Amino acid sequence: MKKRLTLFAAIVVMAINAVAQPITAGTHTRVETTYGTIEGYQDGSIFTFKGIQYAKAERFMPPQAPDKLTGIRQCKVYGPQAPQDESLRWNDRNSQTDYGFGNQFVTEPMDEKACLVLNVWTPSINDKKRRPVFVWIHGGGYTGGSAHDLPCYEGRALAEAGDIVVVSLNHRLNILGYADLTGLGGKYAQSVNLGMQDIVKALEWVRDNITRFGGNPNEVTIGGQSGGGGKVSTLLAMPSAKGLFKRAIVQSGSTLRQSLPEQTRPFGPALAQELGQPATDQADFSKFSYEELNRAVSRMGQRGIRSGFSPVVDGTILPQHPFEPASPVSKDVPMLIGTDFNEFTFDIGREMTWAEAEAAVRQRQGNRADQYIAAFKKAYPNAEPREMTYVDTGFRAGAVRQAAAKAEQGGAPAYLYLFTWKPESNALGASHGMELPFMLHNVSLQREMTGASEKAYKFEQLISSIWLAFIKTGNPNTKGLPKWEPYNAETGVTMILDNKCEPRQHHDRELMQMSRSIW
Repeated sequence: MKKRLTLFAAIVVMAINAVAQPITAGTHTRVETTYGTIEGYQDGSIFTFKGIQYAKAERFMPPQAPDKLTGIRQCKVYGPQAPQDESLRWNDRNSQTDYGFGNQFVTEPMDEKACLVLNVWTPSINDKKRRPVFVWIHGGGYTGGSAHDLPCYEGRALAEAGDIVVVSLNHRLNILGYADLTGLGGKYAQSVNLGMQDIVKALEWVRDNITRFGGNPNEVTIGGQSGGGGKVSTLLAMPSAKGLFKRAIVQSGSTLRQSLPEQTRPFGPALAQELGQPATDQADFSKFSYEELNRAVSRMGQRGIRSGFSPVVDGTILPQHPFEPASPVSKDVPMLIGTDFNEFTFDIGREMTWAEAEAAVRQRQGNRADQYIAAFKKAYPNAEPREMTYVDTGFRAGAVRQAAAKAEQGGAPAYLYLFTWKPESNALGASHGMELPFMLHNVSLQREMTGASEKAYKFEQLISSIWLAFIKTGNPNTKGLPKWEPYNAETGVTMILDNKCEPRQHHDRELMQMSRSIW
């Protein structure tokens, strides 16, 4: 009996150790980077490093290499995020899409000087193996967000599931990252696309350092969702980014065009005048707080002065629109492109008859309602009536046009998907960002989105394996998936991602011809 109890106790201890793997740190979690020694921690089988400084920058100036470290830098907590408006801090909101965006704002300070940081998750730092690298770029448009906006942005699970290195990063946003001040000339001649320049600097850090974290700098995939997808699209047209990544993923953010300098260059002189500064390179914006800059922009907007912040086709950093036509920078880069079935439309919560659904469409579509109804029924013959009122056509249209532009290059392939999986417990259906916890292998960290059902966990295995296959090979085909052909003008293949995945050819072409791109 005593032997049985001893054996039972040993089994219990082993089970506890298997479930609750210890978090440790010390000399075995230190890495010598090009800028000095950093120390992270080991979380089970994954080595984690957070808040690594990859660059520094003065206000409105291009990023520079960070200072050399003295001593050992502790990199165990997420670094500061870029300053952003209070309205973007969604802690107290009850938005239909607020799955936890901004959940870390309480613990992540905003710091203009220290926000150029990145995070690394890797299975090993000592085995000399060279793993594929996935660099994740957060959403939030070009104005908000951070590398830890959502719990599912945590890179540990995907690194472990795929034996890859995962990197996420923060960069400058809004007026600090995307104001065009080149109209002032002089020292502001390169003060444009600063947030994009930050991201390039982070990719250069990955190129120079990722082998020290068990990664392969020649096997880097960049990916992003929403505004992150827009940033990935833009990187695909930036000569300074060429060669820093091999593959690219754009999720609900396909961006064909960006702003033109004739629209954005008047902003710099106008801002200087608003703040009582000379409208020349002698202007000094350093003494103003971030809040004072924002208030000045608000006053300018009330007077009709354009101040939207986004990348600019400035002719140098961004020589052309990303995908009108597709830039030569992207020709040899395989792409995975897609959207969610209903994105930001919200009628899914109630049942409808066909008569009710058609009435709702007629109210929205006016004299082209009959054409729209016919196009929807052709695209989705087995759909429920209410689905006609919330199907997305804007994000989807941009993704189709981006894939078509990529195919026209005759270079590396583009694979197009439509994510239609709807959690049983979520009335929002396949809404904006629904694929995130699945592709990042973090269903358990985003239970309010996924419902954490048995079906959700099963689906997670398939979706994360698709992303991992693409990250490793540039081809998303994987076990359990029908054959997925690249997109081309003739077949127009879109892979429907759901409990039953199926490739469909130009299934919604008429519907897309009635729509416009969001981005």
